[in-house]
Amino acid sequence: MAKNKLAERLSHVDDAGRARMVDVSAKEATLRRAVAESFVCLSRKTLSLISAGKLPKGNAIETARLAGVVAAKRTSDLIPLCHPLLLTHIDVHAETRSTGVRFLSTVTCSGPTGVEMEALVAVSVAALTLYDMVKAVEKAATIEGIRLMEKTGGKSGIFRRSR
Repeated sequence: MAKNKLAERLSHVDDAGRARMVDVSAKEATLRRAVAESFVCLSRKTLSLISAGKLPKGNAIETARLAGVVAAKRTSDLIPLCHPLLLTHIDVHAETRSTGVRFLSTVTCSGPTGVEMEALVAVSVAALTLYDMVKAVEKAATIEGIRLMEKTGGKSGIFRRSR
């Protein structure tokens, strides 16, 4: 396939085959929303320490939740081809379960491109932060299931992961 044909098909590749940021200048701004999740598997002992507020590093859940919010705002600094976006809402929710902690992020903006990466970065960094907060008491903690759950807005329309 000729290089220019490849560039036409792959929006993140230029005519020379180099990675590039897609030009979204002409795209209409629409309301965009994305929801992502992650899960940190923890022992009952660690979960008890978290709920009792007795971790050596302090309030792990709140620290992780806020780290996720900050990370969503910095996505374009971390992922080379992501556009910097004016995010209008970020929420990172933490839900303690019997086998660990589930993080759920919701990110919205009105813009020319989606916020899926921002939602995914939010739950990824929240999970990594929780790991950092608990590693002194549980090095075997694992991070699982980082995934997009839903997205709305834009040309591709609605996506919802079936449960």
